[in-house]
Amino acid sequence: MKKIIYKTVISSLVLGVLGCSQIIKKENKEETKFHELSYEEMTASKSKAIEDFNDAKYGMFIHWGLYSIPAGIWKGKKMEELTGPRVAEWIQYGARIPRAEYAKLADQFNPVDFDAEAIVKLAKQAGMKYIVLGAKHHDGFAMYDSKVSKFDVIDATPYSKDIIQQLYDACQKHDIGFGLYYSHNIDWMDGNDCGYAEYKTTGLEMNKKAQRKMGVNSWDPSPNTFSEYLDNKAYPQVKELLTKFPNMKMLWYDMGHYVTPEQSHKFYKIAYDLQPNLLINSRVGNGLGDFDIPGDNKIPKVHLAITKPWQTVGTTNNSWGYKSYDNDWKSVKELLFWVTEIVSKGGNYMLNIGPKASGEVPQQSVENLLAVGEWLKVNGEAIYDTDKWTVTHEGPTNLEMNGTVARAKKEMKIEFTSEDFWYTKKGNSLYAIALEYPKEKILLKSVVGEVATVESVTMLGHDKPLTWRQTKEGLVVNLDNTVINSNGYALKINLSNSL
Repeated sequence: MKKIIYKTVISSLVLGVLGCSQIIKKENKEETKFHELSYEEMTASKSKAIEDFNDAKYGMFIHWGLYSIPAGIWKGKKMEELTGPRVAEWIQYGARIPRAEYAKLADQFNPVDFDAEAIVKLAKQAGMKYIVLGAKHHDGFAMYDSKVSKFDVIDATPYSKDIIQQLYDACQKHDIGFGLYYSHNIDWMDGNDCGYAEYKTTGLEMNKKAQRKMGVNSWDPSPNTFSEYLDNKAYPQVKELLTKFPNMKMLWYDMGHYVTPEQSHKFYKIAYDLQPNLLINSRVGNGLGDFDIPGDNKIPKVHLAITKPWQTVGTTNNSWGYKSYDNDWKSVKELLFWVTEIVSKGGNYMLNIGPKASGEVPQQSVENLLAVGEWLKVNGEAIYDTDKWTVTHEGPTNLEMNGTVARAKKEMKIEFTSEDFWYTKKGNSLYAIALEYPKEKILLKSVVGEVATVESVTMLGHDKPLTWRQTKEGLVVNLDNTVINSNGYALKINLSNSL
């Protein structure tokens, strides 16, 4: 009896640790074989996590680190005068700062104004359902107590508190989903040339960013090889993070230009083995990932071409990290456009904040997020837990959002009309979202009788039913000059049939 119990316990332990084995009985003898799950099998097992991700719709991204100290200016030169991207977190790359010189910034990093609970409460009041914070960006600096590298917030700074741990604890306390960003491919401190030379030897075709040597440390590469960086820092740190912070919602890899298919698979599988329900983004590289990223500050024009669940990430101004002189803040109405346009196309929006070196979140960013949250308190039913309809938008306004610098370069005029409507659906309800009020009546041209038979129409936040009629031209609704929130409204259109 003891032998049977012992064997059962050991088998259970093995299965629990590996998570990828299956027991096959053959000729009445128990034979243990280990089946290595393929990527397709691993990602297919995450249906519930994907459903939760699609329902959440809106989250907070946080870019914060040593780069918040120079705040977009190095030795008198602004990012626009330097090489590469204009975003503040790329300042080491742009100014070609030697590793030892950049590392000295850690001596100044003492964010005494950082308040994890305040940031989590801000996210909650803003209507966001999860937070993703950078554990390590391209500069190689870890914002948590890493046993793998001394270049971290505990060992290298006077602050000596674990940033990630504080935010993780606050998210658990206030029931906000938690995720981490990790730059796995690019590490200007310890990643040699970020894998460029090794990747060239594989014979694999390089994408356009790789061909331009995007992000490569060519000015002061570390003496170790890129493979040594992966084995001694990147893989161990991912394991460290996923062990230290359980029950995460997502792991956000970035810039997988110079990792091979085998390396991408290893990054994916490390995460799966430790947290099998964790969602991993497509920037793990080589076509892997549980959800897609159309691009930074980019809304896909042809959203139906995206076959995976997807997420657009966006900035509150024109930089991810804190940039002291960038005061081009997206207005409340523009932020609502991003949320609505993305959700109407079936996507998920993660909006970034870039705290100052002190830990303080810029006030304009706070005010705008809170205003979006006030709108969502009234109209969130038209956003959360919804699906895309056959029509996403009708109306004269057509804004193309094609990247972080595109908006500023084009000097876009963000204006909407009372004839612009975005649609979402849920069960037997269709939602029409508008960012401008009409004088009195509206016409929803997409809601004709052949498509949907209307039973009632109400404005979210207003209990009184509205008067309406369906015509050959569409659904005519009298709003009776009702204004709930000055930044726009949403109509709930109950139908006799399920969409």
